[in-house]
Amino acid sequence: MSHATPPGWYPDTGAPGLERWWDGTAWTAHTRRPGAAQAAPEQPPAPAAFGPPSLPHQRGPGGGSGGGNRTRILAFTLSGVLVVGAAVAGAVLLGRDEGGTPAAPATATSSPAPVTAPTATASSAGPGPDEDPTVLVDQLNGVTLPVPQGWEKPESTSDDAATIRTEQSYDCPSAAAFCYHGTVTTRTARGGESDVRTLAEADIATAADKAYEEDGLGRRTHGGITSHRVLKAQELTVAGRTGYLVRWKVTTGKGPGGYVQSLVFPSSVGAGTPVIVRFAFDAGAPGLPLSLMDTITRGIRPLGDSATSGGVGASIGP
Repeated sequence: MSHATPPGWYPDTGAPGLERWWDGTAWTAHTRRPGAAQAAPEQPPAPAAFGPPSLPHQRGPGGGSGGGNRTRILAFTLSGVLVVGAAVAGAVLLGRDEGGTPAAPATATSSPAPVTAPTATASSAGPGPDEDPTVLVDQLNGVTLPVPQGWEKPESTSDDAATIRTEQSYDCPSAAAFCYHGTVTTRTARGGESDVRTLAEADIATAADKAYEEDGLGRRTHGGITSHRVLKAQELTVAGRTGYLVRWKVTTGKGPGGYVQSLVFPSSVGAGTPVIVRFAFDAGAPGLPLSLMDTITRGIRPLGDSATSGGVGASIGP
């Protein structure tokens, strides 16, 4: 039986007063101050036998600099009877290896008394934002997006970005593949650039290419982009932060073409690393007006915004 420590925010012992994001397999660069998103959906705590995952900065026992591994020992008593001279002990090791790489949270192996991971309990107030089909929750970037009627939250995508898209797919105009009339994704800006205008102006070409030039398998699903025209480039407020958006109209080799938009603004959690929201709408698609881009943009909220339950999409039509 294996119980991996779930993704979540854990105390950063190398930086007092901060928490660091564990994504379930590795430590990320995201940090925040405790209480920065107090109303966010509560993450399940790490299993009691393990404690929180060790951090890249964590030292050995006693806080010394020997680089040793921290050890916790969990003793199991068999059948409730103390048998002198016979005991079964299991050790769970947390810490870092000799190269200073953060160790993955330890897992429990089979034993007479297995430790079970905590399970979330349902709230009497109804489903939280994660389970609400009208709200997309991006916990890492600290935002929520409204999900319009007729849209869905797919369980997985090719680039693992938080995604909403139109429910109905169709045969792509120029390749044996399935396309969607509308897609919106959120992701963390990379490369260390923090100026939102610079990021938006640089990202729009990537957003266009991903949507209408070539897909992740190298297929030109719309026959490639033949030209584009800038429709909008402006500063605006998103989730209480000053951001910037760029919107293009693209013409494709096959099909009606479409509209793409790159929206960039600082995250409300951690160090405020910029968030990129990419939009791609097919031109002339039934029930998909260009104004829906603006409606979704206005509905973006900081995670845990009590005034809107983090962004409510039930009232947003196609």
